[in-house]
Formats: sequence, structure tokens, C-alpha cells
Amino acid sequence: MKGYWLIIGTEIWDDGAQRQYVRLWKPIAEKYQARVNPLKAPPLLKEVRDARRVTIVEFPSYEFAQACYEDPDYEEARRFALQASNRELLILQGELA
Repeated sequence: MKGYWLIIGTEIWDDGAQRQYVRLWKPIAEKYQARVNPLKAPPLLKEVRDARRVTIVEFPSYEFAQACYEDPDYEEARRFALQASNRELLILQGELA
């Protein structure tokens, strides 16, 4: 079964931190074979308070999704993501598409 990150975030208020996150994320995504926003249609935000963005990251397996989150390289990248905006990240198992 595939693994997914579902990330729900507020507006980005620190563009520099977001750029740094994206720069650090690229080699991590390659390492874990992650695909960002693989669905044909983006999810709709409903019944949200501060959320403005939804990102889905698909991994070949649930184990890859977990390992990526726990990777020390991702820990560094995550600090920039959390500096750029508030967000919630859920790790899911299954087939979304």
C-alpha cells in the first residue's frame, strides 16, 4: 500500500524559509520517491479556520512515508517549513488515486 502525507497549511508568511524548505526537500523527495500533488484534481478546503493550502505527497509505501518524516535531513527541512507557516501533517496509508 502507498503512503501519503496530507499537509494542511496556513498562508506562507516567510518566503525565504519556504524557499529554503523547497531547496532541502528536493533531494529528500528523490531519496524516498515522493511525488507532490499526484491527484488529477486538487482537494477542496472545507470547514477550515486558517488553512489556505493543501499538499498531498505520495510515497511508494507507508514505510517510505514514515521513514522520510523521521529522516534527519527532513528534520532540518521541517524547521524551515514550520518557520514559513503553520501546518498540520498527517501520514496516511492506502490508495488515494
